[in-house]
Order: sequence, then C-alpha cells, then structure tokens
Amino acid sequence: MIDSKALSPSLGVEFTGVTDPLDSAFVHRAAEALKWRGVLLVRGLHLDDEQQLAFSRTLGQVVALRGQEIFPISINPAISSSAKYLKGAFYWHLDGTSDDVPVKATTLTGRHIATVGGGTEFSNTYAAYENLSEKDRERYDALRVVHSFEAAQRLVTPQPTEQDLAVWRSQPSHEMSLVWRRRDGRRSLVTGATADHIVGMDREDSRVLLDELLEWATQERFRYAHDWEVGDLVVWDNTGILHRALPYEESSSRLLHRTTVVGDEAFA
Repeated sequence: MIDSKALSPSLGVEFTGVTDPLDSAFVHRAAEALKWRGVLLVRGLHLDDEQQLAFSRTLGQVVALRGQEIFPISINPAISSSAKYLKGAFYWHLDGTSDDVPVKATTLTGRHIATVGGGTEFSNTYAAYENLSEKDRERYDALRVVHSFEAAQRLVTPQPTEQDLAVWRSQPSHEMSLVWRRRDGRRSLVTGATADHIVGMDREDSRVLLDELLEWATQERFRYAHDWEVGDLVVWDNTGILHRALPYEESSSRLLHRTTVVGDEAFA
C-alpha cells in the first residue's frame, strides 16, 4: 500500500510502499504532489537509468543535452566533465533562468553519497511570495530582474580569467519579472544565484534588495533539507522550488543521476 507524509510544513511529500514507479496510481499522486507540494521523495527505490527515464517521461518530455538524457552530477573532475561549473549549485538557484521557458521538473537518483556533506536543500518560492506583506507584494510585482550564468559563476570564481568570462558570457542573459504570475493564478518569486540586477535600479541598491529577498525566500520555514541515501529518488518542481547542494569534498565519490523535464510555461 502506498502511503505518504509531508516532508516539512511548507513543501514536500515522502511516499512509502512504492514498488513500481510506473503504477498509474503512484504516477497520478506524484504529479499532484509535485504541483502542490513542490518536492517528492521515495527512499530506497534504486532505479536504474532506464527506469528513471521511464518515470521522468510520465511527467513530460525529457531534455536531451547533446543527445544525453541522463546527466551525472558530481564536482569530481574524474567523474564529470562539468564538475567546475557544477560548483555553482552550492548556491540557491532555479535551473533555466536563461531560457524563455524553464525546465518543468528535475529528477535525481542517489548512486553514491558523500561521507560528509552533500545533501540537497529546497525552498518554496510560492510560500515565500504568499507570506510577504501586501506592501512588499505590491513593490516586488512591478520589478524586473536580469538573470545570467555569469552572476552565479562569480560566486564560485570572484576573480575570473578572460577565458572564464568568455565562457560565461557565451550564455545569454535573460530579463524577466521578479514575480512570476502563473496561468493557474498562483504567483512565485524568481530569484537565486543567477539574479544579476534589478532593471532601472542602482546596482548597489539592487544587490541589497536581491540579497534580502533571497534570504527571505530561503528562511527555515520554507525549506526542506534532504540527506541522501543510496537508491533515493527525489523530484522537484524546478519552476517554484529553489535548490542548492550542500558542500562536500571535490574528491568525493558522490554521484547523482539527473533527468530534466521540458517546461510548458514561459516566464511572465
């Protein structure tokens, strides 16, 4: 029998009793949990790549990056060729802020875990917006923010080389509303490490406001911290849930396998 419980007051559902991730009852409950609770967890499911892909396709089309649908997540250069850039994941972020339509959801399976650190934290930007004062909602509703890959990478490498800058700036920046007005009527905050500056505001004042807002959006009451175990499946709504990896050693064997699901709603 499939059962479920909340991961925290503000977000998340943990399912137990799942033996077949493609069972129609579970697929339906998982989709509902993702929409309304933002994060879902099944411990000890031990999906292989094909099973992970099959489950991911119940949520939508899987992104194929250079023909690759399963992406290894590791900051160990011996494991991942993208290890250098993945260190940006230690900072709160949404994936796809440089795109008109961000990815809808992300799945991760735990293959190897870090001896120390290496957890993943999530924070609910729907709840963060809903709990703002009316005055702050009115203020933020009118603001637009430029997001860039460079902004996130400068947190990792504050003194970049010319080559670093060339690589970062090859990714387009993207301007969007600070408050995302959803087609279903809900609203969420679009913030995180890629938020570079607020349009039309002094840069220093802009930085102060963005930092204050991120601190608000990631306070403990809106968060869930996941401590990985081998075999875990974690899925989250990338459009409304900020996430970050907790630091771990570069030499660690920590390895997660990721899929991303194509989005269906543009930033607005």
